[in-house]
Amino acid sequence: MTIQLTRRAMLAGLGTALTAPAVLSFPTRARAATVLTLGHGAAPGNPRTLAAARFSELVKEKTEGRITINVAGSETLGSDAAMLTSLRTGALDLTANSQGPVSAIVPEIAVLGLPFLFTDASKAIAMLDGPVGEALAAKFQAVGIVPLGYWDNGIRHLSNSKREVKAPGDVSGLKVRTPADPMTIDIFQALGASTEQIAFGELYVALQQGVVDGQENPLANIASSKLYEVNKFIALTAHKWESTPFLMSQIAMARIGGDLDAVKAAATEAGQMQRELSAKTADETLAKFRADGAITVTEVDRAAFVEATKPVAEAWKQKDFLDFVSQVQEAARG
Repeated sequence: MTIQLTRRAMLAGLGTALTAPAVLSFPTRARAATVLTLGHGAAPGNPRTLAAARFSELVKEKTEGRITINVAGSETLGSDAAMLTSLRTGALDLTANSQGPVSAIVPEIAVLGLPFLFTDASKAIAMLDGPVGEALAAKFQAVGIVPLGYWDNGIRHLSNSKREVKAPGDVSGLKVRTPADPMTIDIFQALGASTEQIAFGELYVALQQGVVDGQENPLANIASSKLYEVNKFIALTAHKWESTPFLMSQIAMARIGGDLDAVKAAATEAGQMQRELSAKTADETLAKFRADGAITVTEVDRAAFVEATKPVAEAWKQKDFLDFVSQVQEAARG
């Protein structure tokens, strides 16, 4: 049917439009939420997993729904190294990653894991909340990444399926899985172990099948991924501390625009939660392991391990990192 408008009808309609409320004449569309994806490799129940979920909740609250964070854990988006590649290309927006893989793009971060530098996480965290963290932030910016904080990946210990470990000589000859982290590899090779780099998601099966004898991780990771089921000997080596760099791509930063401060505030709050959970989980997990008759937990001769790994720190000073090594060592002493 064809509708014809007379001049009188058209003028009448125009008059109605001019006197109607503006909100009726010019309807507006609600702004669609910006959706970002956060990837990580931790198992359910891990402090990293819980903090990532809390970050998503906080971002939604602080931006009044303008930004939504979808969280994908347990390496569903690939290994930590793969997620870093995706982050730099913009295929992934955020990642709560691991210090070892991150050292492939910011080599200086590996220095935080110098052997026996920290006996607990508190000094390390204080260091990263100061000038050392600022120095690392500049390195990340240069490769298109924005650090939103440094979470606590914990003090790392050694587990294996072969024997008790109390002295450096007990490590010699073991096949130990390490992340793709040059510092960790150097530490265990200095102790006489052979090292294999296996994705964390494949580690349980590799231990179960005897591809490697042991591995090193914080107690929280050993518990949440049930590695104690296939590694009954846990040695409290405390050979290094590691951070969990919480990273955002600069491409994602451009997408969130004026909500950047809200996202950063959410990251800080979630990061504090993760740090507290990490410390609490480590204490609770150690108590459970000690009480489990199927698991053997041993203390080690720390002085002997420190002496055996001294060449590692000296070697790293020769890798054009002398100033940064000195800065980190001074912060640890302070």
